[in-house]
Amino acid sequence: MIATPEPRGIPGRAGQQAVIVDSDPVGPLWRAAQLFRLISFMYALGFQIAINDDLLHRGVAWVLFGILSAWTLASGIAIYVGFGRNRYWVAVDVAVACVMMLSTSYVATEEWALNNQSWPTTLWAVNSVISVALLAGPVWGIAAGLFVGGTSAFVKGAFDLNFGRNATIIIVVATGMAVGLAAVIARRAHAVLTQAAGMAAATAERERLSREVHDGVLQVLALIAKQGREIGGETTRLADLAGEQERALRRLVSEAGGIDVAAGTTDLGAVLRGFASDRISVSAPATPVDVQAGVAAEIRAAVVNALDNVADHAGPGARAFVLLEDLGDRVVVSIRDDGVGIAPGRLDQARQEGRMGISKSIVGRVESLGGTTMLDSEPGGGTEWELTIPVGGRAHDATGGTGHDR
Repeated sequence: MIATPEPRGIPGRAGQQAVIVDSDPVGPLWRAAQLFRLISFMYALGFQIAINDDLLHRGVAWVLFGILSAWTLASGIAIYVGFGRNRYWVAVDVAVACVMMLSTSYVATEEWALNNQSWPTTLWAVNSVISVALLAGPVWGIAAGLFVGGTSAFVKGAFDLNFGRNATIIIVVATGMAVGLAAVIARRAHAVLTQAAGMAAATAERERLSREVHDGVLQVLALIAKQGREIGGETTRLADLAGEQERALRRLVSEAGGIDVAAGTTDLGAVLRGFASDRISVSAPATPVDVQAGVAAEIRAAVVNALDNVADHAGPGARAFVLLEDLGDRVVVSIRDDGVGIAPGRLDQARQEGRMGISKSIVGRVESLGGTTMLDSEPGGGTEWELTIPVGGRAHDATGGTGHDR
């Protein structure tokens, strides 16, 4: 059976419980069911008054109805407030309903029981079926409906298969199934909303921290790196260290921590905008460019390496420009800089030296996604990467190395 959260009180003045907060996602259904319990009790009271003269033991019937009234009040309050929404209260609810129905055999004659509904009315007894369904779902709701409906048939001493004239058991079972399904849907919807709220809160907090880091630490590190290189001499090493820490921190801020690889899709444009800074310009469509989260993580990693190469090799003051194009079945990411470019033979030399940053971290990642890369560079004319990746819905889990070579 499904356990439900207990309600929590919000402390008021002087330590008093000022407000009752129902944390149960099925809470509204529980409370509505208690309104039905009250209405069914009023019907049972009217029925008792109307048929009391026809009963065999009228005094006993009123005593039993007094017990029924006390239980209706106690269970209604317990379930409405919340502490009665557990298997023990619900089990007693079913037991009381069945015992009251079975008492029909004592307070009334067999002929009366056969020609009337069971005492104190099936409508009141169905409250227990509703409680089971809300607590444990449709399967247990159906089982409770069969049990309560079977008790009614037992009291009559006959089971009427002509459901066209006597559909009581069908109605009771259908009630248990319908209410149980409503409870399951409510719990699932609550779980989805809770997850969405958590993701939204995490995203908002990450964006807040990113802004704070960008406005403070990153700008200071960028200033140290820039002025250190301008001063030269011994401060060049300090500038290089500040530049490395800036890139590491920027990578951490825009890390795939903003990409939940377990999620279905993510906006690639939002991922790439995380790289924007005073030295990096990012252009992306205003509308979301949704791709699979794993693909977005690999593209982000390739762009990180391309931007690191700009910082390491494009020269002092070089700026980078990232452009995202959405072509429907594929996306194109261009990373261009206005730096010194790549000297002829530099890439071949890097490969011979075993520095595989470009071949694995950029080309390898893109090719693992089924895409292609194109590199355009000339001395003094900057460098441009063009990464074309198909986004036809295939899932990828490729990995690649990291490195920085030109």
